Amino acid sequence: MLRNEFFSDQHPALDDAIIRERFDTARHWLRPVLMTAMVASFGFLPMALNTTSGAEIQRPLATVVIGGIVTATLLTVFVVPAIYPWFVENATEKESESRSALT
Repeated sequence: MLRNEFFSDQHPALDDAIIRERFDTARHWLRPVLMTAMVASFGFLPMALNTTSGAEIQRPLATVVIGGIVTATLLTVFVVPAIYPWFVENATEKESESRSALT
């Protein structure tokens, strides 16, 4: 969802309007992303804190799943918006190179 709004209005240069749009989009999708990750993590919490028989198998699994959910959420919220401009710049450079090669 976040990616669709990023790619909806691509411009050749990254100016203030695009940067502002990126932050508005990130702010718009932050709450649903965090709520989904928290619900999934809290769902595995009883399994991670279990001390009954069989817990020695369930605990590591729950810990890994919770860690994966937290890691994926952090990557989605911070890393993807941070590296997005790099991909746009590379795409516009390749696009301009291909246009100049055709003419």
